[in-house]
Amino acid sequence: MSREQNNKQRVREFFDALNRGDVAAVVDAYDDEGYCLTMGNTLISGKSTKEQVRQAAGMIFQAFPQGIRFTIDAMTAEGERVAVEAHSEGLHASGRVYGNQYHFLFQYRDGRLLVLKEYMDTERVTDILCGGQRPASGRQVIP
Repeated sequence: MSREQNNKQRVREFFDALNRGDVAAVVDAYDDEGYCLTMGNTLISGKSTKEQVRQAAGMIFQAFPQGIRFTIDAMTAEGERVAVEAHSEGLHASGRVYGNQYHFLFQYRDGRLLVLKEYMDTERVTDILCGGQRPASGRQVIP
């Protein structure tokens, strides 16, 4: 199997772990130096280390007690990078249905997830996940 095929399989396994609520498997996918960068200017935007991912993943599953389902719509791989178009749907703890569309960019190093960049509809994030709250005026979350 090529490096690209291996990395695409790792991405499928990552989303499978998310879909079953397996925090340990999600965190274990990351390199010790790995991080997630959630784009935008929302309360959940910014850079999260592997340990912060561990904490955040647990909170995601608390926010979606019945789970949240991610579906891969398309994937493209080149070298150590895998670009993913995806969408999600889940029932938020507030009782509201949450769905979003994403672009994820996975970057691997020696088979471990080094960087995960997440782009999505930030207005949906603010509306449902952040309860309409925004960062303090003038505060830029992403450097």
